[in-house]
Amino acid sequence: MPSSLFMDSSALFTGVASATGAARALLVLAEAGKISVVVSQQVLVETERALARKLPQALPSYRKALRATGMRIVPDPTTEELAPYRGLISHQADLPILVAAMREQVDFLVTHNDHHFLRPEVQSGSGLRIGSPGDGLRWILAQLAAW
Repeated sequence: MPSSLFMDSSALFTGVASATGAARALLVLAEAGKISVVVSQQVLVETERALARKLPQALPSYRKALRATGMRIVPDPTTEELAPYRGLISHQADLPILVAAMREQVDFLVTHNDHHFLRPEVQSGSGLRIGSPGDGLRWILAQLAAW
């Protein structure tokens, strides 16, 4: 079974908006079936809004990427699922992303949001590997090399 990565909206945005870079490479690996990418409904909404506002010409590429990567779209966590984790991350708007990744038991949470996610207490409290697209790509390449 391929390794699974949860991409937040910052990572998904850069993967679609840029023709190069680690986030784009992760999407290419997903298209090739080498990894599995997971996103939540919230990630889709945030990404589409950001693209529509900042880079509307990229919306067709975004929609194509959703189909081509076989991205698994999961529901947002319920209020009941979020409750035990209140306080785990300082920015509560990011809590549904973190809990969705935890619930789906992904191998890596990919984000550009280092201010909120890349804190030792968030990583240890969630039990997730969390890093930038570059960190995620390095981890994936090491996993693929080990096969």
